[in-house]
Amino acid sequence: MNFRYDINGLRAIAVIAVVLFHFKPAWLPGGFAGVDVFFVISGFLMTSIVVRAIDEKRFGLLKFYLARANRIVPALAILCLTLLVLGWFILLPEEYAALGKHAWGSVAFISNFMYWQEAGYFDAASHQKWLLHTWSLAVEWQFYLLYPLVLLGLSRLGAIAGIKRGVLLLTGGLFIYSALTSVLWPSASYYLLAARAWELLLGGLAFLYPLSQNQKYSRIFNVSGIGLIVAAYVLVDESISWPGYMALVPVAGTYLVLIAARQDSILTNNRAFQALGRWSYSIYLWHWPVVVLGYRYDITYWWIPGMLVCVLLGFISYRFIENIKWRRLEHLFDLWQAKPLWLGLLVIIMGSTVVIYQGVIERFSAPMQQALNSVTASPKREQCHIDEYQNPTEACEYFGKDIRWAVFGDSHTVELAYALALQLKQKDQGVKHFSFSGCSPSLLHAAGSSRCTRWYKESVKAIAEDNRIQHVLINHRYSWSLAGEHGEDYPKVPDITNNARAQRIVKSLDATIHTLAAAKQTVFITLPIPELPKPVMSMLADIQITDESPEHLPGATIAYYQKRNAFILQHFKQAQYPPNVKFLNPVKALCNKQKCMAVIAGQALYFDDNHPSVTGAQRIIELLPEKLR
Repeated sequence: MNFRYDINGLRAIAVIAVVLFHFKPAWLPGGFAGVDVFFVISGFLMTSIVVRAIDEKRFGLLKFYLARANRIVPALAILCLTLLVLGWFILLPEEYAALGKHAWGSVAFISNFMYWQEAGYFDAASHQKWLLHTWSLAVEWQFYLLYPLVLLGLSRLGAIAGIKRGVLLLTGGLFIYSALTSVLWPSASYYLLAARAWELLLGGLAFLYPLSQNQKYSRIFNVSGIGLIVAAYVLVDESISWPGYMALVPVAGTYLVLIAARQDSILTNNRAFQALGRWSYSIYLWHWPVVVLGYRYDITYWWIPGMLVCVLLGFISYRFIENIKWRRLEHLFDLWQAKPLWLGLLVIIMGSTVVIYQGVIERFSAPMQQALNSVTASPKREQCHIDEYQNPTEACEYFGKDIRWAVFGDSHTVELAYALALQLKQKDQGVKHFSFSGCSPSLLHAAGSSRCTRWYKESVKAIAEDNRIQHVLINHRYSWSLAGEHGEDYPKVPDITNNARAQRIVKSLDATIHTLAAAKQTVFITLPIPELPKPVMSMLADIQITDESPEHLPGATIAYYQKRNAFILQHFKQAQYPPNVKFLNPVKALCNKQKCMAVIAGQALYFDDNHPSVTGAQRIIELLPEKLR
C-alpha cells in the first residue's frame, strides 16, 4: 500500500487532541476521543495487511506478530526503562512498586486489565499512574492477536467475500454490545477490547468496502469526516458514557476520511500535521509521563513547556528508536533473535523485581524510612468500614469483650476507632465500630435520599438501644459534606453553594447528637480534623528531592483550617447541647500555633491528605479523659 498522507494527518489530529486534553482538559473536553481515531486507523491498516496477505496466499501468523512487536515494543520498552530509572530517584516505595507493576503490565500488554481493576480513567489518582495511557496499546495488541485468527477463519468460510460479510456482522454486533455495556459497566467498557473492537473493525470496513473514485464525494467525505472528529473533541466530555453510541461521532468521522482517501487535502496533508503524524506514536508514549511530572510537582503553567517537551521527546524517540530496522523473522526457532522481545523481557524482569521488593524502601535514609512506614491506616479498615448498606447489627466489635464505646461516622472515624480500641484493650474493653464511606449526617433525611440514609438512621437507633454502650465518639468530615473537596485549588477554600442542603446536614447532625446524648452517659464530638494541602506521601516525595529532614513536616496553616471549617465551627460554638456532650479538638493534637503538621517526630499523622493515620488518631484519642480510655 502506498503511503497515505491522509492517515498520517489523521494521526496528528488524534495525538494533538489527546495531548491537549491531558494538559488542558477545559480547552478540549472531548480530546480523549483521539484514542478512538487511532483505533479506527489501526483497524484499517491491520485489515489491509492481513487481508492482502491472505488473498495472495502469503500470510504468516508469526511474521505478522513479530512485525507488530518490532513496531510497538522498542519505543514502549525504552519509555518504561527510563521511568524505572527515574523512579528509583524520585518515587516513594508504594509509588515505585506501582510503577514496576504497570511497567511489566505495559510491555506484556495487559495493563488495560490492571487499570480496569484499579480505578476510573478520569479520577484524581490517574495522575499518579505514569503509564496509564498504555491501556490503549494493550487493547490494540489484544486485537492484533485475535483479529488475524478471525480473518483466517472467515476466509475459509468464504474467501474475501466471507471476510467482508463476517467483519460487517461483527462490527454491528459489537457496536450494540458497546452501547449497552458502556452504561452498565462503564469502567470495563472503557478499558477492555470487547467494547472497543467495533471501532477497529469499522476501520477494517473502510478497507473492505472502499469508496469508488469520485472526486466530488471524496472531498465532501473528507471535510465532513474531519468536522465530525472536531465536533466530538469540542462537544463530548467525560460525563458521557464512553465508548457508547456517542463514540460513533469521531469513529464515523475517521471512517469517512479513510474512505475519501484524499492525499491532497490541506486539512491533513500539511507540513505540520505530516511531521506530527510521523512522530505521533512516540509523542503519545511520552506525553502522559510529562503530564504526570508536572502534576506531581505542581509546576505552574506546565502545559507551555510540557507540550514542547512532548513533541521533542516524540521526535527523539521516532528518530532514534522507531527508525531502527529490526531484523524480520519468520520462523519460530529464530524467535530468540528478536531484540525487541528481549527489550520487553528486560522491562518485565526489572518491573517485577521492583514489585517483589515492594518499591525498595532501602533506597531511603533511616528517618525517611521511619516516616514512610508510619503512613498507615487502620488494619480494621477493610474488614469493618463499609461503602454500601450493611445491617448495623453486623458492625465490628473489637478488641475487648466489654463493649462500652461506639465510634460512629464516616471514613474519618475508622482510625479513631482503632486507636481507641488499642487503649481500651488493656482493660479488656472494646468498641463497636460504625463507619460508612462518604456518609454525611442524615438522620432527618427522607428515606432513600442517599445511599447511606437507611444505615445512618438504623445505626443511631442501634447505638441508642444497646445498653452495653455508655460512651459514643462521633466524627465526620463536616466541611467536605458541606462544601466539597479541598485539595484541588488549595489554598482557596471552596464555598458552600447549597445553603438549604447545609442546613439539612447540620440539623441531622444536631438530632443525632441529641438522640445519643439522651441515651448515653457521654457523647464526644470530634471537631474537624485538619486537612493537608496534598497527600502526605506527596509531601514526603517533595522533601526527598530537596533532601530535607522528614522529622517535622508542616501542612496547612491554622488560618486555612479556620477558614475552611468556619461554618461548622461557628455552628458548634452556638449549638445548645446537653452537658454530657463534649468536644475533642484535633488542633490540640496535630497543630502548633501557626500550622497543622503532616509529620511530627518522624511519624506521619495522615495516610492521605485528610484521613488521620493510626499515629494521628492515637494523638487525637489521647484528648479523651484518661479515666475513660
